Amino acid sequence: MEVREPAVAYGKQKFTIEEYLAMEEAATEKHEYYKGQIFAMSGPKVPHITIAGNLFTELGIKLKGKKCRPYGSDMRIHIEANTLFTYPDISIICGEPETLNNDNWNVLNPAVIIEILSPSTKNYDRGEKFKLYRDIPTLKEYILVDSESMHIEIFRLNKINHWELEEYNSVEEMLYIKTINENISLADIYVDVKLER
Repeated sequence: MEVREPAVAYGKQKFTIEEYLAMEEAATEKHEYYKGQIFAMSGPKVPHITIAGNLFTELGIKLKGKKCRPYGSDMRIHIEANTLFTYPDISIICGEPETLNNDNWNVLNPAVIIEILSPSTKNYDRGEKFKLYRDIPTLKEYILVDSESMHIEIFRLNKINHWELEEYNSVEEMLYIKTINENISLADIYVDVKLER
Protein backbone atom coordinates (compact mmCIF):
# COMPACT_ATOMS: atom_id res chain seq x y z
CA MET A 1 0.00 0.00 0.00
CA GLU A 2 1.16 3.47 -0.75
CA VAL A 3 0.30 5.84 2.08
CA ARG A 4 0.62 5.50 5.81
CA GLU A 5 -1.32 8.42 7.19
CA PRO A 6 0.20 9.90 10.36
CA ALA A 7 -3.21 10.43 11.97
CA VAL A 8 -4.92 7.77 14.02
CA ALA A 9 -7.77 6.30 12.00
CA TYR A 10 -10.33 6.34 14.79
CA GLY A 11 -11.21 8.64 17.72
CA LYS A 12 -9.95 6.35 20.47
CA GLN A 13 -6.30 6.95 21.35
CA LYS A 14 -5.15 3.37 22.03
CA PHE A 15 -6.37 -0.01 20.83
CA THR A 16 -5.48 -3.51 21.92
CA ILE A 17 -4.27 -5.99 19.31
CA GLU A 18 -7.54 -7.90 19.76
CA GLU A 19 -9.57 -4.74 19.04
CA TYR A 20 -7.48 -4.00 15.95
CA LEU A 21 -7.86 -7.53 14.58
CA ALA A 22 -11.63 -7.47 15.10
CA MET A 23 -11.91 -4.08 13.39
CA GLU A 24 -9.65 -5.14 10.51
CA GLU A 25 -11.69 -8.28 9.88
CA ALA A 26 -14.77 -6.11 9.33
CA ALA A 27 -12.99 -3.26 7.50
CA THR A 28 -13.19 -2.58 3.76
CA GLU A 29 -9.86 -0.71 3.81
CA LYS A 30 -6.47 -1.82 5.14
CA HIS A 31 -4.89 -0.41 8.28
CA GLU A 32 -1.53 -0.76 9.97
CA TYR A 33 -1.27 -1.24 13.72
CA TYR A 34 1.66 -0.12 15.86
CA LYS A 35 1.84 0.19 19.65
CA GLY A 36 -1.88 0.74 20.13
CA GLN A 37 -2.41 3.11 17.22
CA ILE A 38 -4.21 2.33 13.97
CA PHE A 39 -3.15 3.98 10.70
CA ALA A 40 -5.25 4.14 7.54
CA MET A 41 -3.58 3.08 4.28
CA SER A 42 -4.60 4.40 0.88
CA GLY A 43 -4.31 2.86 -2.56
CA PRO A 44 -1.21 3.12 -4.75
CA LYS A 45 -0.76 4.78 -8.17
CA VAL A 46 -0.46 3.01 -11.53
CA PRO A 47 3.38 2.75 -11.68
CA HIS A 48 3.42 1.22 -8.18
CA ILE A 49 0.74 -1.33 -9.08
CA THR A 50 2.44 -2.18 -12.40
CA ILE A 51 5.84 -2.81 -10.76
CA ALA A 52 4.25 -4.91 -8.00
CA GLY A 53 2.38 -6.96 -10.64
CA ASN A 54 5.50 -7.44 -12.77
CA LEU A 55 7.59 -8.58 -9.80
CA PHE A 56 4.89 -10.83 -8.41
CA THR A 57 4.42 -12.50 -11.81
CA GLU A 58 8.17 -13.12 -12.24
CA LEU A 59 8.48 -14.49 -8.71
CA GLY A 60 5.44 -16.73 -9.18
CA ILE A 61 6.93 -18.26 -12.32
CA LYS A 62 10.40 -18.77 -10.82
CA LEU A 63 9.13 -20.20 -7.52
CA LYS A 64 6.39 -22.47 -8.87
CA GLY A 65 6.70 -25.87 -7.20
CA LYS A 66 9.50 -24.73 -4.88
CA LYS A 67 9.58 -24.36 -1.09
CA CYS A 68 9.42 -20.56 -1.18
CA ARG A 69 6.28 -18.75 -2.33
CA PRO A 70 5.45 -15.07 -3.03
CA TYR A 71 2.43 -13.34 -1.52
CA GLY A 72 0.86 -10.02 -2.48
CA SER A 73 -0.27 -7.02 -0.48
CA ASP A 74 -3.29 -8.81 1.02
CA MET A 75 -0.90 -10.82 3.21
CA ARG A 76 -0.71 -9.24 6.65
CA ILE A 77 2.61 -9.56 8.46
CA HIS A 78 2.87 -9.30 12.24
CA ILE A 79 6.06 -8.58 14.16
CA GLU A 80 5.61 -9.81 17.71
CA ALA A 81 8.74 -8.04 19.02
CA ASN A 82 7.38 -4.55 18.29
CA THR A 83 3.58 -5.09 17.75
CA LEU A 84 3.52 -3.95 14.10
CA PHE A 85 0.83 -5.36 11.80
CA THR A 86 1.38 -4.32 8.19
CA TYR A 87 0.77 -5.27 4.55
CA PRO A 88 4.02 -5.33 2.51
CA ASP A 89 3.65 -5.05 -1.26
CA ILE A 90 5.23 -8.50 -1.67
CA SER A 91 6.52 -11.00 0.85
CA ILE A 92 8.23 -14.32 0.23
CA ILE A 93 7.71 -17.12 2.73
CA CYS A 94 9.87 -20.24 2.67
CA GLY A 95 8.26 -23.38 4.03
CA GLU A 96 4.88 -23.27 5.76
CA PRO A 97 3.53 -19.87 6.83
CA GLU A 98 3.61 -19.50 10.61
CA THR A 99 0.77 -17.38 11.97
CA LEU A 100 -0.14 -15.66 15.22
CA ASN A 101 -1.86 -18.22 17.48
CA ASN A 102 -2.28 -20.41 14.35
CA ASP A 103 -4.98 -17.97 13.15
CA ASN A 104 -4.07 -18.57 9.47
CA TRP A 105 -4.10 -14.81 8.97
CA ASN A 106 -1.24 -12.87 10.61
CA VAL A 107 2.02 -14.24 9.22
CA LEU A 108 5.16 -14.20 11.37
CA ASN A 109 7.90 -15.70 9.17
CA PRO A 110 8.62 -13.85 5.90
CA ALA A 111 12.12 -14.47 4.50
CA VAL A 112 12.00 -11.57 2.01
CA ILE A 113 9.95 -8.36 2.05
CA ILE A 114 9.59 -6.11 -1.00
CA GLU A 115 8.21 -2.58 -0.81
CA ILE A 116 7.51 -0.43 -3.87
CA LEU A 117 8.53 3.12 -3.00
CA SER A 118 6.36 6.14 -3.63
CA PRO A 119 7.09 9.80 -2.82
CA SER A 120 4.86 9.69 0.26
CA THR A 121 6.33 6.50 1.77
CA LYS A 122 9.97 6.26 0.68
CA ASN A 123 11.40 7.85 3.84
CA TYR A 124 9.24 5.68 6.12
CA ASP A 125 10.03 2.49 4.14
CA ARG A 126 13.79 3.21 4.19
CA GLY A 127 13.93 4.33 7.80
CA GLU A 128 11.44 3.50 10.53
CA LYS A 129 9.75 0.64 8.72
CA PHE A 130 13.05 -1.08 7.91
CA LYS A 131 14.01 -0.72 11.57
CA LEU A 132 10.75 -2.45 12.56
CA TYR A 133 11.17 -5.16 9.90
CA ARG A 134 14.62 -6.00 11.27
CA ASP A 135 12.86 -7.42 14.35
CA ILE A 136 11.54 -10.31 12.20
CA PRO A 137 13.77 -13.30 13.11
CA THR A 138 13.29 -15.01 9.71
CA LEU A 139 13.90 -11.94 7.50
CA LYS A 140 16.97 -12.31 5.26
CA GLU A 141 16.40 -9.64 2.59
CA TYR A 142 14.55 -6.34 2.31
CA ILE A 143 14.05 -4.94 -1.19
CA LEU A 144 13.02 -1.36 -2.05
CA VAL A 145 11.89 -0.68 -5.62
CA ASP A 146 11.55 2.96 -6.71
CA SER A 147 8.38 3.71 -8.70
CA GLU A 148 9.63 7.02 -10.13
CA SER A 149 13.05 5.99 -11.44
CA MET A 150 14.87 2.77 -12.28
CA HIS A 151 16.46 2.16 -8.91
CA ILE A 152 16.36 -0.85 -6.59
CA GLU A 153 18.01 -1.21 -3.19
CA ILE A 154 18.38 -4.61 -1.61
CA PHE A 155 19.46 -5.00 1.99
CA ARG A 156 20.58 -8.50 2.92
CA LEU A 157 21.95 -10.09 6.04
CA ASN A 158 25.56 -11.19 5.67
CA LYS A 159 27.31 -14.09 7.41
CA ILE A 160 27.88 -12.06 10.58
CA ASN A 161 24.25 -10.84 10.70
CA HIS A 162 24.98 -7.30 9.49
CA TRP A 163 22.76 -5.70 6.85
CA GLU A 164 24.56 -4.92 3.59
CA LEU A 165 23.22 -2.73 0.77
CA GLU A 166 23.38 -3.55 -2.94
CA GLU A 167 21.95 -1.18 -5.58
CA TYR A 168 20.69 -1.65 -9.15
CA ASN A 169 20.09 1.22 -11.60
CA SER A 170 20.29 -0.11 -15.16
CA VAL A 171 17.90 -1.88 -17.52
CA GLU A 172 20.71 -4.34 -18.32
CA GLU A 173 21.08 -5.45 -14.68
CA MET A 174 19.60 -8.48 -12.95
CA LEU A 175 18.22 -8.20 -9.42
CA TYR A 176 19.66 -11.11 -7.45
CA ILE A 177 17.55 -12.40 -4.56
CA LYS A 178 19.93 -14.62 -2.61
CA THR A 179 17.31 -16.21 -0.33
CA ILE A 180 15.63 -17.87 -3.31
CA ASN A 181 18.76 -17.94 -5.52
CA GLU A 182 16.95 -16.27 -8.41
CA ASN A 183 17.65 -13.35 -10.77
CA ILE A 184 15.01 -11.02 -12.20
CA SER A 185 15.92 -8.49 -14.88
CA LEU A 186 15.19 -4.84 -14.21
CA ALA A 187 13.77 -4.73 -17.74
CA ASP A 188 11.07 -7.21 -16.64
CA ILE A 189 10.45 -5.43 -13.33
CA TYR A 190 9.92 -2.06 -15.02
CA VAL A 191 8.17 -3.24 -18.21
CA ASP A 192 5.25 -0.92 -19.17
CA VAL A 193 6.14 1.53 -16.37
CA LYS A 194 6.29 5.22 -17.31
CA LEU A 195 9.12 6.54 -15.18
CA GLU A 196 9.13 10.21 -14.16
CA ARG A 197 12.93 10.50 -14.12
